[in-house]
Amino acid sequence: MKLLRKVCLTALALGATTMFAQEKWPDSITFSAIPVAGSTSMKENFSNLTNYLSKQLGIKVELKLAGDYTSVITGMQRNHIDVAYLGPKSYVEAAKRAKAEALVVEVDAQSGLAGYNGTIITKKDSGLKTLEDLKGKTWAFTSSQSTSGTLVPSVMFSKKAIDPQKYFSKVIYSGGHEASILSVKAGKIDAASTNNLDFNRGEGIHWSKDDFNIIWTSSLIPGAPIAARSNLPTSLKMALKGALVSYNDKEGLKKLKNKGFIKVDDSMYDSVRELIELKKQLKNKN
Repeated sequence: MKLLRKVCLTALALGATTMFAQEKWPDSITFSAIPVAGSTSMKENFSNLTNYLSKQLGIKVELKLAGDYTSVITGMQRNHIDVAYLGPKSYVEAAKRAKAEALVVEVDAQSGLAGYNGTIITKKDSGLKTLEDLKGKTWAFTSSQSTSGTLVPSVMFSKKAIDPQKYFSKVIYSGGHEASILSVKAGKIDAASTNNLDFNRGEGIHWSKDDFNIIWTSSLIPGAPIAARSNLPTSLKMALKGALVSYNDKEGLKKLKNKGFIKVDDSMYDSVRELIELKKQLKNKN
């Protein structure tokens, strides 16, 4: 029986190898990322990674910058984007609309966890140190598809019976975390929702921790995944996952402000799906 089982397993392995060998890879693939920073910063942050993937895969990996979160999701849906760095909520949406498949999740360089925390920031000398202080002030979300920039604080506001459109004198969507943080630093906006990971990316370059008050911190949010269109060749997705898990370029990881990537399962983002549903329920209740 043991011999028969070994023969069967060998046959299955050979069959899988033959199947994958018959898969035709595209000559190039497109990599994109949600715009957590300005275009110059985004290109600098992800160029090392995409160059590495090109070498590892033996095909061209083109970095395609996007203007907003929705453009990345739509690009995957229309087969214009093959692989993307996404936030938790934008991944959930991409999985739903574009059949995106999570390959890996980033590990935070400071905590060593595959997750991060949402924060609310104000300018250091503004005197704004509590949520109550923010009443009647100006506020910035990032994007409707952002987890820490919109979803998480929106749920918190709903639980506290706070309607942002009434509570704040003005509400804007900045489009990205870097834009929100810089707006608070410049005094253009009184407060904004962001997260520790994107804050760390710009610290020492565009701002200092001493420029801000952190007046609220969320519980841990599942980390940002890199996902691929599910209809890419299976062997290509496997190769991408292996290459990403093996990525250890110190300079590239320093630019990304993470410790690397680990394998991830879609179920990790069920808590985000629950938050989306909770936000709907709270909105209907209020």
